[in-house]
Order: sequence, then structure tokens, then C-alpha cells
Amino acid sequence: MAAAASSPSPAPAKKQMMKWLRGNNKVIDRYLDEARAALAVAADADDGDDAAAAAALGLVSLALEMSPRAEAALELRARALLALRRYRDVADMLRDYIPSCASKAGDSSSSSCSSGDLASILSPGRDRSDAGAGVTGFLCCLDVSELKRRLFSKSSSAEEAQWRYLVLGQACFHLGLMEDAVVLLQTGRRLASAAFRRESVCWAEDSFSPSNRSDVPQLLAHVKLLLRRRAAALAALDAGLPGEAVRHFNKVLDTRRSVLPHPFATACLVGRAAAFRAAGRAADAIADCNRALALDPAFIPALRARADLLESVGALPDCLRDLDHLKLLYDAALRDGKLPGPAWRPQGGVRFGEIAAAHRALGARIQDLRGRSMAGGAIDYYALLGVARGCTRWELERAHLLLTLKLKPERSVSFAERLELVDEHRDLDAVRDQARMSALFLYRMLHKGYSFIMCAVQDEEAAQRQRAKDAAAAALAAAAAAAEETAPAIPMLMVTAAATPMSPRLQGVFCRDMAVVGSLLSRGIPVKCQAMSC
Repeated sequence: MAAAASSPSPAPAKKQMMKWLRGNNKVIDRYLDEARAALAVAADADDGDDAAAAAALGLVSLALEMSPRAEAALELRARALLALRRYRDVADMLRDYIPSCASKAGDSSSSSCSSGDLASILSPGRDRSDAGAGVTGFLCCLDVSELKRRLFSKSSSAEEAQWRYLVLGQACFHLGLMEDAVVLLQTGRRLASAAFRRESVCWAEDSFSPSNRSDVPQLLAHVKLLLRRRAAALAALDAGLPGEAVRHFNKVLDTRRSVLPHPFATACLVGRAAAFRAAGRAADAIADCNRALALDPAFIPALRARADLLESVGALPDCLRDLDHLKLLYDAALRDGKLPGPAWRPQGGVRFGEIAAAHRALGARIQDLRGRSMAGGAIDYYALLGVARGCTRWELERAHLLLTLKLKPERSVSFAERLELVDEHRDLDAVRDQARMSALFLYRMLHKGYSFIMCAVQDEEAAQRQRAKDAAAAALAAAAAAAEETAPAIPMLMVTAAATPMSPRLQGVFCRDMAVVGSLLSRGIPVKCQAMSC
């Protein structure tokens, strides 16, 4: 009797649980509908409505607290973060879908955190039961509507993940991961097209509507164009055509079509600096390295390139300062077990495995440079300004004018206007200040080099004038000696030199025989003849 009395008790509890779940689902649906409306308002605004996007993110967070595995809530959270320009949060949320991070998942040195929890939440199909339970439920309750949904609907795992590829592709573009952005956007576009084709089979002819993701093809074409131009620049640099490489890098960096993410721009600036160095334009190369370090002070390739350039022009103290900074970055990388910055951010081809060997070589290089700096050394201003030794005044003035007009501190901060900063610890004012300080230092070096080379040019011009005087005096002496040898019997021959030493012209000749005068004129000696009566 006790067992019979206790058996009906689970039924009301189960009904109460189902009622509570239905109530929760209604609340979640209401939160998600309000979040979609807020995101629509944020998308319709001209510059984006951050308040509406933040409200949508708050609503989605409330929905995820009640149902952490809801696919629609995860999608809305990713889109809200994208609308708020929190691209790093999107990348951290969907890190398992980034191709470059997935390829380095087995390398413990390249990743600093485990992503098991993210995989259990973000992987499609993880919120369902296991395969055996799914088959059992399907066999126990065979429903025609369920069968049609499984066969003809778009709820497969690949289609459910298409929003991940599209949203993460846009975030990777803004983070500078161009190759990953191309792969993700192409995959998301392919999945969306396949889903649209499957849906259109059962649609009427008048129910077709244009896709609401028209910005994805434009973004994909823009990313491909940037990658093609960068590949062309690198190919020209490898082929020994630095001028062509500079032209392609200029097209990438001076784009007016849309903003350029600063990680990608930093790598392109270092590449253009290498092209400038190959063309013998050290000042332009140093200026590009300064811009790259203003955008990302911990960018290892930019520090390496600027240190090499400063050493090549003989600025050893400044080179030592960059090498000390680089050594600090190497020490931090060896201590933390990863490269500086997030694990998904590229470092221009630098890998963690080569840091130990680079650190040892850097220590020996610093010791050598310190010894050379203490021994003393002059800066090669000719290499800095890009003029040859023995250049003329016109060549020096032209090179200095072009460099000062292009690299003046007031114009050195204009490059940041076309870039998009995605680092929370860097703002536009900090980038401008550092770029202005670096440009001012380079500007002073250029003026010092111009003064140094101008002194050498003036000394050379004075030496040329002195050699011209000596040559004129020697020619005058030779002409007088030749005149004495040619007409020894002439009793009266008077040759007077000019009053000024700059003009060796013979002012007067008095001779009874005009043949002597003709002989002097035939030898190219300037003679002023005056007719006089005998």
C-alpha cells in the first residue's frame, strides 16, 4: 500500500518541470526577439548604435544564463559582439573555428589556454544527446513530421554552423587574419547558398527574396584583392624589383575603399620597409618601421628591421635601444611559453620554436655593438639621405627637400586615419603621439645629415675653385714662357695682367710685329690688341 501510494508522486513533479521548461522557453524566446529587434536598430543606424547593440548583448546574456547551449542565443551574442566592434571577444568565443588556430592546436607552445569548454558549447550538435539515445528516441516515436524534418529541413550540423563562419570571417578580417577570413567567408557563403537552394525547392515563385547578407561578397572580394596585391609585392621583392614592390605595397596601404585593420597594415609596413631598404632608401624604410611600431610596439619583425637599418647607417646607440627592447620581448616569450599578444595574432612569420636560438644570437650581437659604440663611430648620412658620396649641391638639396616634405612630423600621423585599431590597450591618440615622436627623431637626423653633407659639398666646391685658380695661373705662366721663346728678338713686348686674379686675360700687347700677336691668339691665349701708331 505504501508503494502504491508513493508511485503517483513523480507524475505531478514531471508536469511541473515541463511547465517550468515551457515558461523558460517563452522567456528565452522573448529575450531573443527583443535582442533581434535591437540588433536591427543598430544595423540601420549610419555609424552603428552602440547602445542598442549593448542592450541586445545584455538580453542575450540573460537568455544564455537560462540555456547556455541555445544555438540562436549564441548566434545573437556573436553578432552583438561584432556590432560592438569587440572582435577579439568574437575570436575568443569561436576560436576553434579559426583555421590557423586549429592547425596549431597540437602545438602547446602556440596556445596559452585550453579550449575544451568552448568546444563543448560551440561545436554544432553538442547540445543534443548521444547517438544511441537519438536513435532510440527516433525508433520509439516514429512521426511523419519528424521524418520530414530530418530529411528535408536545414537543421543539419553543417548548416547550423554557417553563421559561425560568416561572423567569424568578418571578425578575422578586422583582426588582420586575412587568410583565415577568406577561408571562413567562402565556407559560410557556400553553406548559405546550399541551404538557400534546398529551401527554394518547396517555395513558390513569388516567395523569393534577395539575400540579406549582401555585404559578405563585397568583403570577400576586398580581402582577396588585398591578398593579391600583397602577394604581388612580395613576389616583386623576391625577384629583385624593389620599386615594383613599393608600388604594390602603396596600393595596399593607401586604400580608400574601406578601413584597413592595423595588424595587417603593420605587416605591410614592414614589407614596404624591406623594399625601401633594397632600393637604397634608408630614411623611408626607418619611417615605415616607426609607423609599424607606433601601431604595435611588440611587433618583433618591425623591431628587427629597424635595428638592422639603424646599424647599417651607423646609429649604434639607437640600434642598441631597439635590441634591448627586443631582448625583453624574447625574455617574456621564454618566460610565458608563448609569443607576445594573443595566440591567434600573427607575428610576421615568427615562431616560438626559434625564440631560444634568436635570444642567444641577440645577446652576442648586443655585446659586439656595445664594444663598437664605445670605440666610437660616425653615422653614414649619405646612406641615410640616399645620396652618393661626392654628390652635387643640387642633388643634396633635392633629396633633402623630398625627404623633409614626406617625413615631416606633422604629416607622419596622417597614416593612422585610414586604419582601424582593434587593440583595446591602444587608442588613436597614443598611436599619434608615438608616431610623432619617432618622426621628430628621424627628422632631426635628416637635418643633421644635411648640414654634415653640405659642409663637405662646400669644402669640395672651395677646393674646385682653388684648383681652377692654380690651373689659370699655370696657364698664364706657360703662355708667357711660350711668348718669350717664340719672339726673342722683339725689343719691346709688354704684357700686363688683369687687375683681378679671377681673370687672367692679357690686357695689352705692344709689338711692331703682329705675327707674335697672331701666334698668341692661335694658341688660345686671350689677348686684347690695341692699334697703336709706330
